[in-house]
Amino acid sequence: MPLFKRITTIGSSSECDVVIDAREVADNHAHIHFDGQQFTLSGLDRSHPIWVNDKKVKSHRLSHQDLIRLGRAELRFLLYDEPADHEQEELRRARLEAFHKMVEFSRRLLGRASVGELLNDLLDAVIELTSADKGMLILLEDGRLAVKAARNLKRETIADAVEKVSDTILAQVIKTRRPLIVSDALNHEVFRSSESVINLKLCSVMAAPLMEKGELFGVLYLGNDNVVNLFEERSLEMLEVFAAQASLIVQNALLLDELRLDNQQLSNQIENMRFGEIIGSCPAMQEIFRKMEKVAPTDISVLVTGETGTGKELVARRIHQLSQRASGPFVTINCGAIPPNLLESELFGHVRGAFTGATATRAGKFAAADGGTLFLDEIGELPPELQVKLLRVLQEKKITKVGDTRPEPVDIRVISATNLDMEQAIASGRFREDLYYRINVVSLHLPPLRERGEDLVVLARYLLNRFARELESKVKGFSPAAIEAMRKYSWPGNIRELENRLRKAVVLAEKTHLGPGDLDLDLEDFETIVPLAQAKEEFQRQYIQKVLARNGGNRTKTARDLGVDPRTIFRHLERMEAQSRD
Repeated sequence: MPLFKRITTIGSSSECDVVIDAREVADNHAHIHFDGQQFTLSGLDRSHPIWVNDKKVKSHRLSHQDLIRLGRAELRFLLYDEPADHEQEELRRARLEAFHKMVEFSRRLLGRASVGELLNDLLDAVIELTSADKGMLILLEDGRLAVKAARNLKRETIADAVEKVSDTILAQVIKTRRPLIVSDALNHEVFRSSESVINLKLCSVMAAPLMEKGELFGVLYLGNDNVVNLFEERSLEMLEVFAAQASLIVQNALLLDELRLDNQQLSNQIENMRFGEIIGSCPAMQEIFRKMEKVAPTDISVLVTGETGTGKELVARRIHQLSQRASGPFVTINCGAIPPNLLESELFGHVRGAFTGATATRAGKFAAADGGTLFLDEIGELPPELQVKLLRVLQEKKITKVGDTRPEPVDIRVISATNLDMEQAIASGRFREDLYYRINVVSLHLPPLRERGEDLVVLARYLLNRFARELESKVKGFSPAAIEAMRKYSWPGNIRELENRLRKAVVLAEKTHLGPGDLDLDLEDFETIVPLAQAKEEFQRQYIQKVLARNGGNRTKTARDLGVDPRTIFRHLERMEAQSRD
């Protein structure tokens, strides 16, 4: 019989809700209490015990299929009706119908049905099949969870669905990549202390991972907030079947509708971050953009500094495009890539017969840039003898070809770039100080890629889309693990290295979404992020040791140099000795 009341009494008395006419059953033997979520069986007569699953109990929280024995009378507790043996064929037909629905979804994918409609239909079917009261399809996008479809038992879309999901249970499925049943979340030994489980007052939860070629890209999540112990292993098996089919449907949807990678959104984001051909939104890049706008209309010399591959030539070209010389030529020369004996000729030109092989008079880069901008890349590699000649040209605005004696006026703007520490180069005598001040009226320092925050991910997505179009690849995005690996990697080659790795990955990748292996990145090789307090302590330890060594072990002088009490240095050394003994 169905249990509708809050308290259902069981006994031999005719006044009980469940009457058992047996000598061993007391008038009021037991009752079942329903608190809105759970059914609890309790004995009412000490002289007449109750048994559940062959164990004598005073009180017991009932689960599906529990066997209750009162004397010789046996009762079976069911959370939901089960078919009798003669109904097994009907059950098999229901399962077959579920599979037919999956086939229908696949066919609709080839038709005009939108991705949203397909996902809603899929969730409606799996909710009906498992007796859940809500279902959600959640995707991992750039390492973050995004609910792409959420439905309830009434086939309605759930608003604010992400707030109704336990992130702790989701994290477990993502970590293990295995399906999971939580029969009673509030009393589960692992999840009962979870803030999301407590706040949401979860009962029955079931979730299965969505996989593609070994990579997890989402989770199919089902729940019922009214009944505990609802889902069984059979339900989990069916959910796995749906999850496998859902993976295929969603992956096809990602290819056809670009559900996961919204190109329009990316284009808008890029447009807001773009400064000419340069992309960047971090504070350091925004400051560089502001300086470029100010210096571009003038003719003052600019020195662009930064590590290799940070985009120094793009900055120089953008300054030229914004200047009054934009209609003139933009000429580049790498001072470190040309042998010293040929560099002077490349810069200033030569006349016929100036040296062996000079069979004709030839203009140099300065003359070629007349009326425009000359970009001197890697100027720190310029030989000392040419530094003197370059200084004179910048001062006099005149050049003299190799082998000639007649100076020629030139109208140019010079923008220089280097990845060297120029102050150190000056101190060591490698670079002239007067030339440095001549080329460095305004300095623009480009930050390395590892210090540009979210610029890295946006640049990676932008470049991936560009290379996929150019190379006609089906690659559409990055797996969460790839995003994590890119964020942790130091990128010593900066944007140039990022371009190289992405171009190679797009050509060789076999999946639609790149993983860490496609980028030749291994998360285990990266430096572990430690708490700030630990990092600070480690830095202090190393710095004190460094100053101590510089002072020849003199503790008093070290304390004075560091501006601390000498006892601080003594305590530091005592800790070091204790650690070495351990």
